[in-house]
Amino acid sequence: MSHKAINLHSLVMNAVETDPCGVISSETIFQFEQVDTFVTAQYKGGKIRQGYLVGNLIANKLEFRYCQIQVDGTLDGGSSKCDVLVSGGLVQIIEHFNWESREGQGRNVIQEMR
Repeated sequence: MSHKAINLHSLVMNAVETDPCGVISSETIFQFEQVDTFVTAQYKGGKIRQGYLVGNLIANKLEFRYCQIQVDGTLDGGSSKCDVLVSGGLVQIIEHFNWESREGQGRNVIQEMR
C-alpha cells in the first residue's frame, strides 16, 4: 500500500490535546509553511505571545526546535519529535516535546482547523 507524504504548507492548526507541563492551548494558532522537507511555523494565542518552530518533515516524521515567549514574559524553548498523520480527514501532528529551558516533557496533539 502506498503512503502519500503529508505537506504542511499553508495549514492553520491548533492544539486539540495538551500536556499539563506544556503551555499551548486550543487558543494557540499555528501557521505552517513548508518547502521540500523544510518546515517553519509561527504561533500565538492563549498564554503564548509569539512562538516559532523550525524543522524537517521526512516520511511523515517531523522533528523541530521551538522557541516562544509567553504573555508573562517567560522565554522558553525545546525540541520535538512528531508523527504527522491524517485523522478524520484532518492533518494531525502528534508531538512529543522536551523542554530545554525548564524541566519537563510531554505530548500534544495539534490538528488542522476546519
